[in-house]
Amino acid sequence: MSQIAKLFEGTPAPSAETLTGDIGGPINPDGALNISLLTGDGLTSTGVPATHTITFSLDGFIKSTGQTIGAVTADVITLNLGATPTTYIIEAKVASFESTTPAGSGSNLICVARTTGAAASVVGIEDKYVAEDAAIVGGDANFVAVGNTIILRVTGVAALTLNWVATTSSLAV
Repeated sequence: MSQIAKLFEGTPAPSAETLTGDIGGPINPDGALNISLLTGDGLTSTGVPATHTITFSLDGFIKSTGQTIGAVTADVITLNLGATPTTYIIEAKVASFESTTPAGSGSNLICVARTTGAAASVVGIEDKYVAEDAAIVGGDANFVAVGNTIILRVTGVAALTLNWVATTSSLAV
């Protein structure tokens, strides 16, 4: 991260002369003293002049956490599918950790979902890879359709507290 500081009262604030990325050389401002940060497919940059920040985010990427205490469910990520009929492919990576044993699990799920614009459905059967310690066998993660959303729902294990983290990425057509 680059920052500029005014070190003494009465001295002019320095200006940014260049920005340098991970690849390539330093970039100088144009005649209006602007440097444009362009993104490619799947990446969005959002500038907020009031806070002097630019945030970069992956399109279709969500990260969230949750907790289950006992053999209950928790909705970790909810994807609203919108009002236009669309087909999605959604991939989730899910990890859980139980600290007293300790034990952990990891899953990778792939789901095809479709919306009519009013109601969502899971198409076919989700593909799933799971690796888990014996103490938390029975914990699970699945995609479910509810209304016009697809939910990544996790299920805990009796008498254990599981902390969950999940990411989803999706493509739509």
